[in-house]
Amino acid sequence: MEMRKGYADSSGGQIHFRHVAGEGMPVIFLHQTASSGKMWEKVMGHLAGKGPLYALDTPGFGGSFDPPHDDKPSMPDYARWLREAIEDLGISKCAMVGHHTGACIAIDMVDGDPDLVEKLALIGPVPLTAEERLEFSKHFGTPFTPTESGAYLMDNWDYLRNLGAHADPMLIHREMSDQLRAWWGRVQSYNAVWDQDFLGMYKRLTIPLLIGAAPDDVLFPFMERSKELQPDAKVVELTGANFEPDFDAETLARALADFIYS
Repeated sequence: MEMRKGYADSSGGQIHFRHVAGEGMPVIFLHQTASSGKMWEKVMGHLAGKGPLYALDTPGFGGSFDPPHDDKPSMPDYARWLREAIEDLGISKCAMVGHHTGACIAIDMVDGDPDLVEKLALIGPVPLTAEERLEFSKHFGTPFTPTESGAYLMDNWDYLRNLGAHADPMLIHREMSDQLRAWWGRVQSYNAVWDQDFLGMYKRLTIPLLIGAAPDDVLFPFMERSKELQPDAKVVELTGANFEPDFDAETLARALADFIYS
């Protein structure tokens, strides 16, 4: 598999992406907070040869531009920037795969532009009530501000360990690097997540849908609700805590191939 990197333009700045060439339906991958498009490389490796694949870095993450520090981007802002990047890549129709925050951006994009996405896969859907979003906001989105003592480094490490990344030392090393780069982008994106009415948009979905989450994913408790609200959705059983695309890449890639290309 040859994976190339590049930049696409948006009204906010440059969007960094990873790309595997192919023919047919493009697939867009959107990552969780505070990862980058790198989290999709194993899945893309399994899907190589089936069609063009693109993993985009959300603004504030990876190689993409940083929103101004004092700004509070909304989820429609993130969706617009990434939609513009997709247009700049010459894509008018695609399948889309979002993980956690990536799922939030993806559903916002679908809700605002129904003609863009033909099929949608959400790994870790977020159909939370306003009260549940408020409770989550107390645990996800607190800044790990750089300090001279370096204590914030252990805060980042413990955060990732609690999410399950420590099961692979090289994974937690990679995720630590992404978290340190996105120390403020993480705060901005989580603010957008907790302000978003994912539940309302999820109920309005009418396109083909695939959903899944590992039993030890923090969003797994909401899978039953996700199934009930979209009873026609296909469901994939995964493992790997909050890092399914790394720890269960083969299962996820197989489910995506069956869903997108059949």
